[in-house]
Amino acid sequence: MKVLIIDDEALIRRIGAVSLGQLGGMEVVTAASGSEGLSKAAETRPDIVLLDVLMPGMDGEATLHGLRSQTATTATPIVFLIGHDEPSELQRLQALGAAAVLTKPFDPVTLPGKLRAVLEGH
Repeated sequence: MKVLIIDDEALIRRIGAVSLGQLGGMEVVTAASGSEGLSKAAETRPDIVLLDVLMPGMDGEATLHGLRSQTATTATPIVFLIGHDEPSELQRLQALGAAAVLTKPFDPVTLPGKLRAVLEGH
């Protein structure tokens, strides 16, 4: 399974990559911005994308629209990462087409299982 992590925070990318790669046995690609994420998604064709909502420049919502407009990622499940679990924000992201929404900080031990569950249910 190939996962693309798009987050402007280097620590989140690093923890996610270790969690998913070493603990989960997944192939992990990372991007530090929405625009870099779109480029890497087109070239690597991930099975699932872990996408931060709040990023400078191209935010998570704009990145989601970009991913949906690319042939390589039109139907790829998107899991949003948010800093708070406000019910209205969760509903808004689900309405945009998020396969799941996880809060930061996430548990690195359970992250691989959560992403596998999303893929199995998608």
